[in-house]
Amino acid sequence: MTDVAREAGVGVATVDRVINKRASVSQETAERVLAAAEKLGFRRTGLIRDRIDERTAGYRLGFILQKSSTHFYSELGSVLEAATRTQMQPAGKALVAFLDELTPEHVVAKLYELSRKVDAIALVAADHPLVSQAIDDITARGIPVFALISDLTADSCSGYVGIDHRKVGRTAAWAIAELAPAPGKVGVIVGSHRYLCQEQSEMSFRSYFREFAPQFQLLDTLISLEDIHLAQSATLELLKQHPDLTGIYIAGGGIEGVLQALKDGNPPPGLVTVCLDLTAVTRQALIERRVNMVLSHPQEWLASRLVEVMVAAIQSKATRGSLQSSLPFITYTPANV
Repeated sequence: MTDVAREAGVGVATVDRVINKRASVSQETAERVLAAAEKLGFRRTGLIRDRIDERTAGYRLGFILQKSSTHFYSELGSVLEAATRTQMQPAGKALVAFLDELTPEHVVAKLYELSRKVDAIALVAADHPLVSQAIDDITARGIPVFALISDLTADSCSGYVGIDHRKVGRTAAWAIAELAPAPGKVGVIVGSHRYLCQEQSEMSFRSYFREFAPQFQLLDTLISLEDIHLAQSATLELLKQHPDLTGIYIAGGGIEGVLQALKDGNPPPGLVTVCLDLTAVTRQALIERRVNMVLSHPQEWLASRLVEVMVAAIQSKATRGSLQSSLPFITYTPANV
């Protein structure tokens, strides 16, 4: 090993890392070590070649996202594919699946289907015992599973990559309390409380008002079930029942439907609206001032971090873990889009 290291112009520790996969080594360095080993007739040349073949074969990463009709998830799928190609050159592969049915049974079926094709999985899903059971089973077979966007309670989940939804909820509350022309009624729309991110966001939203703006009246939460049409009809009914509405916080899916309702309906003057994630639709709503603030996931950063931790879990063969990677969210207003 000393002779190979000297010939390759690296340290003995680097040769050891290539052979035993103890830590990451660049592709160029690994190939230089192989060339030196072949030149010297090193007895472990075949093993070094196998290690490099493992690297160039690439890993297959599976991503299970929500409805493809939602602009955020269709864009995120493309970003995840790009991050996989960039960070796993030359042969990493992303398999992106969309859930047009969001029932736990459908999520579980997609999990098992994808687990037969990939080395690691990340998914966006509502927390449910059936989903947790499937994650535990798949993890036991050596495939790490990560929660994306919304955390999951499965004991064997390898970790979570997303943003801090407590801060998101409190920021949304601050915006409405500060921007509203006067205290009044505030509506909240979530997709489902089984999405832990939405539950936490709503709780912190209400907590902020209790603590700092008790003069506002928070209405009962509306549920959209992540459905655009249901969110649209719920928002139209909200505007009809409460013509004195002061603010709306959209903490879950169906954003497109809410924005269409605000465009077609008769929102009161000065209504403050806060929603999640900058897409072509929410950007246009900001420009038209139908939305005052968008709190957005940093998609490229999110995808890069997720691919990084998935690959690390595969390489270390650590399927169980408690990684919590919370990235800062981005705040957009009509002034900075």
